[in-house]
Amino acid sequence: MSEGSPEDRNAGLATLGSMDYVSALLPPVVMAVFFIGLVVTIIKSQGGPNKAKEDAAVDAAIAGAESARQAPRTEGV
Repeated sequence: MSEGSPEDRNAGLATLGSMDYVSALLPPVVMAVFFIGLVVTIIKSQGGPNKAKEDAAVDAAIAGAESARQAPRTEGV
């Protein structure tokens, strides 16, 4: 029983050239770089000189929502 030629044995395997590897890996690498940049930007923007102003705006919005939720409803009779 013969094993056949090397071409027959590799006929079912997908072979990729070097440029195919680059084109296959480029999109995930680019997305990872942008995602890391986004996370770094978000982390760096936390705090700083505007933190008190941002916290006050959020507190005011929460207080407004709470007061609207707890206000008695007046029904027209």
